[in-house]
This record gives sequence, structure tokens and C-alpha cells, in this order.
Amino acid sequence: MEKEFTMKLNGEIDRLTNKTFKFDQRLKEGWFSAVYFLKTKEIAEKMKPDNEVVMQFFQKDEAVLCGTDETIALIHTFADKPEELEIHSLKDGDKISPFETVLTIKGPYQSFGYLEGVIDGILARRTSVATNVYNVVKAGRTSGKQKPIIFMGDRDDHYTQQAGDGYAAFIGGSTAQATHAMNEWWGKTGMGTMPHALIQLFEGDIVKVAKAYHEIYPEDDLTVLIDYNNDVITDALKVAREFGETLKCVRLDTSGNMVDKYFLRNAHLLGKFDPRGVNPELIFALRKALDNEGYQHVKIMASGGFTEEKIRMFEKRNVPVDLYGVGRSLLDINIGFTGDNVILNGKPESKAGRSYQPNPRLEKVIYQK
Repeated sequence: MEKEFTMKLNGEIDRLTNKTFKFDQRLKEGWFSAVYFLKTKEIAEKMKPDNEVVMQFFQKDEAVLCGTDETIALIHTFADKPEELEIHSLKDGDKISPFETVLTIKGPYQSFGYLEGVIDGILARRTSVATNVYNVVKAGRTSGKQKPIIFMGDRDDHYTQQAGDGYAAFIGGSTAQATHAMNEWWGKTGMGTMPHALIQLFEGDIVKVAKAYHEIYPEDDLTVLIDYNNDVITDALKVAREFGETLKCVRLDTSGNMVDKYFLRNAHLLGKFDPRGVNPELIFALRKALDNEGYQHVKIMASGGFTEEKIRMFEKRNVPVDLYGVGRSLLDINIGFTGDNVILNGKPESKAGRSYQPNPRLEKVIYQK
């Protein structure tokens, strides 16, 4: 079956629906809503049945918005008489400003109000991840050439978050991701080569590992992880000499508390910089060693503890990294959304300081059953 995301790209549908998101049906029962929203829904039904409110949502940073399709699908799936609600929204991928209204919902409070906290949470997580990835991708072109960012956040959060996080990462600009689940909503498959566990099975013999990998996956571009023995230059040259043009990339993922053996052999270099982990001097030396033996075609991928700031520093120094693998720092949930009721029965009525903030960029949402 054709992915909804492909249909959206082709203009066949305007937004993704619950066919993509597959919501937990307990949302309808209020299982994931704060109890005070459920109590308010019951009071409104019994004592204010004819109310009509406008609820608006905003956040407080420069950000890349994500989660609007998911939010609208949520409302269309679980609100009472969703076809009668009036929704205006920005779109996933829109750049947004502090306090800018990104979404408004108009209708009886009891129809949708209990979903307020769930909506805040969707927008917060998706926008945080999309913005983090966008900033890292932007850092990856500081040197003037865009370096691909591979989203490797599978081990940094609960597995149930992977599909949504992967979609948000795609919206932020990462088109290569570690698991199939991360690609589920936008229709691709995961990518990856080898973990340290595979090298351990071959007792640290990097050439035997590469041969085994290439035999089983001959169609893959051969990428070899080279930090298992904490001697990245030695191991990179071993596989390069064995495979020549077939070797496409080496990846180093040196632990931040380790000093590569290259520096132990060249102690005169120490004392001028922090030699731990994946550092610029190690990559400069690796690139030089590969080039000196004619392996200029072999790319270098760096991973392990990379953040926007670290990538920006590498790029400003023109460190010869071709790809970055980033995980934990992309999942920091640092953007929070707020939903406020700002109009009641056609008249301004809101908490002090939270008045209606119209936004001409909002687009009217067409109901999709």
C-alpha cells in the first residue's frame, strides 16, 4: 500500500492521518489526559453545553514546527463531531517565532478540550527533535559544504518513540536514520553497517570482520567501524590495504574517556589539546594517513557524543569529517507548548496575559475522516 507520506508529497492528500499514526484508542477514553481536563469536560457537558471556545497554541523559541499533522489527526480521530470543528494551523517544517500562534481550534470545549495536554506533548516532542536536527544539520554546513547527519537515537529513548522521532528528524533535515521504525512514517528503510558487537565476534580482527560483512552484504557500500581496538589509524589502513576501492568509508566512535593509541605512539603531540574521544587532531591524522597511501576516496564518519556545538567547532576548523552520526543530543525535549482558551462565544475571554493572537500564516484545515 502506498505510504501516506508519498501521497502527501504527490499532492494527493494535504496532511497525514491516523492511517500513519495508529493512535492508542484509549485516548478517546481520556486515559492519557490530565484528570482535571476530564472533569472540565463533564462539567461543560452538563452545565455549559452551548459554549464555543477558541483554543490557541504557541511556544517561546525560534523553532522548526513539527507535529501538526499528528495533532490534527488526533483531533479528527477522537474529538466529538470533529467535522464541526474549525481548525487553523501551520504545517510541519514551518519556521516559527516565539509566541507565534501555530494552531487554533474552534468549537464546543467538551468536544476536544480534554486533548489539550496530549496536543501540547505531541507538538513539544516533535518540534524539539525537528529543531535539534535542523540546528545540527545547519552546523554541518558551517565549512561551506553540507555534511550528512545520520540520526542514531535508537538507544537514547523508549523504542515506542522511534517512528515519531524519525519523522521529526526527517522534517529537521536528517534523511538517514538507524532503524526501520524511524523511517516508518515517511516510507524509507533504516541504514547502518556494523556495531562493536560484530567486531567482538571476530576477536577484534578488523579485516576478518570486513570480509564477513562484505560477503553477506556485497551490495552495501563497505563502511568499517575502526575504533574497537582503540587504534583507528592502524585499523583503517589494514582494511584499506585489503579492500582498496571497495572500502567506501570508515567510522570512528572512540569513547570520550579513551585516548587513541596513535597519541601514545606520538607523545610529543600531547599537552596541546584534549586527546580523548573523537577529536580533531585524531581525524586530521587519520585523513593524512589514508591520503598518504592513496586512499583519498575513503570517507570518514564520526560519531559518539556529537552535539550542535561540537559539530560547529569541527566545521570551523575544517576537520575532514564527511558524515556525522548523532543521537542523544537530538532528543533533548527543550521546547514546550501551551494551549489557551482565548475566545468564548465570540468574545475575548482568557487568562490574564494570554489574549487571542491571530496569525495570518495559519491555514484552514479541511476535515479528513
